[in-house]
Amino acid sequence: MRFLKPYWHWATLAPLLMVLEVAMDLMQPRLIERIVDVGIAQQDMQIVINTGLLMVGYALIGAVGGTGCSIFATLAGLGFGADLRETLFKKVESLSFGNLDELETGQLVTRLTNDVTQMEQMVRMMLVMLIRAPFTLIGSLILAITTSPSLSFILVALMPVVLAVVLFVIRRAYPLFLGIQRRLDDLNTVMQENLSGVRVVKAFVRADYEEDRFRATNADLMQQTVHAARTIAVTMPVMIMTLNLGVIATLWFGGVRVTVGDMQVGQIIAFTNYLMRTLMSLMFVSMMVMRLARAQASSDRIQEVLDSKPYVQNRPDARPALDAQGRVAFEGVTFSYGQDGQDAVLKDLSFVAEPGQTVALLGATGSGKSSLVHLIPRFYDVSHGRITLDGVDVRDVDKTALRRNIGIALQESVLFSGTIRDNIRYGRPEATDEEVEAAAKAAQAHDFILEFPEGYDSVVGQRGVNLSGGQKQRIAIARALVTQPAVLILDDSTSSVDVETETKIQDALVELMANRTSFVIAQRISTVLTADKILVLDDGQVVAEGTHRELLETSPVYRDIYDSQLGNGVETNVAA
Repeated sequence: MRFLKPYWHWATLAPLLMVLEVAMDLMQPRLIERIVDVGIAQQDMQIVINTGLLMVGYALIGAVGGTGCSIFATLAGLGFGADLRETLFKKVESLSFGNLDELETGQLVTRLTNDVTQMEQMVRMMLVMLIRAPFTLIGSLILAITTSPSLSFILVALMPVVLAVVLFVIRRAYPLFLGIQRRLDDLNTVMQENLSGVRVVKAFVRADYEEDRFRATNADLMQQTVHAARTIAVTMPVMIMTLNLGVIATLWFGGVRVTVGDMQVGQIIAFTNYLMRTLMSLMFVSMMVMRLARAQASSDRIQEVLDSKPYVQNRPDARPALDAQGRVAFEGVTFSYGQDGQDAVLKDLSFVAEPGQTVALLGATGSGKSSLVHLIPRFYDVSHGRITLDGVDVRDVDKTALRRNIGIALQESVLFSGTIRDNIRYGRPEATDEEVEAAAKAAQAHDFILEFPEGYDSVVGQRGVNLSGGQKQRIAIARALVTQPAVLILDDSTSSVDVETETKIQDALVELMANRTSFVIAQRISTVLTADKILVLDDGQVVAEGTHRELLETSPVYRDIYDSQLGNGVETNVAA
């Protein structure tokens, strides 16, 4: 209702105009009765003509009401859908990484599109049919009884049959429609994975496998939809059969009464009209209820997202601003992805990164390097212990203020549709062209950008499809640098560039990040040789800490990594 409230004037006018159309429709059988029983019976053409013209006038008034109702219902429904979709999108944007880990991309796409469309159509239908069907039902029932009380027993006999069918279908339809929406989730997930990973599919010649997977998911959706359709399919035939039985009974019993002189032909025609309208209204009600059942399934799924509370939230007294210098301290930090705190991926970490220091993180895949750096900007919150920035617990700082002091180039370089310039200043839209170019030069991206025909105004394809992996990584680094952060995080963000380019990036960072703190995750040990502090992680714990030379002497784990990549049994000149 709160999403419909801004459109209350349209939502009010639509039902009122529908009442006008229903009233005009309900007058028609009575006018037909007058034509037959008075005009034709008395052979008075003037009554026939006048009543016929009156019917045309009522029909035109009803058409105006119906057209206006449809227009205003559409305006209200589309506005409702647009606002709901926007609110849902904003909610998704506000969720934490932990929430998004649970709500898969395919599910969210379905909820933002198909589920919202179901709700939008439901609102439009309700504003039209919620008035038309009940008012027509009640009005036709009353007028049928007043037209011929002696034939009313037909309605009493038929209506329970119709209601029983409607209740049966409603009870069966809801879980089936919920299943359809869930299978749409699965279908969207398969589609999303294939579209984003199409190069991998082709590279490994797995198109046949993916087609089979899509075919199976698509067939499952079809089967569930067919099951729902079969359940609903019984409704219309039963309704039509009941309607026809009612007409037959009316003609039979009414005909007998006409024969003996207790009724007139016009009464039978009028009663038959009202009977048909009554049962047709019940049919519309059943259709509306079935649509409501499907909309209810979509509504529950949307409500699940709207009710989701971000796992990472600002505290009531959070600091609205922070001018950070860059001192980062981990104090007994333990972290688990599960909300129950089990299966910790980081265990009792404690270390300090002083302003201006470069801290390198080394370790095997799964040792917790990315998890560690994701805790600094509060993509996740620690399970135990605390992380401080300049002595302030990061949980005591507004998330926006905290993240404005942190620049990050993630492991996967994600670019957005738009120009290269817009992508670089994505985190700081007010950055000048000079600042954008300076960041690009530091990230060793300036030269290749100028090779494009439009330079910095060249359009990046969806997800940077027209750029190489190394080019995307360098633009991502420039995007992090242009924010002028107090803390810079490079999460294995130079893995796709060559060693020479990586060295140039490191040299540029030395000057650019003076008095700023840098966290560097790297697979190549050559990347971290000159770091002020190297942390070696294993199974979520810091097993060694120090400079390159210190670790060569004190850490067997570090020595093994070094020898496997650079050592070969020969001492390497670190400066070189």
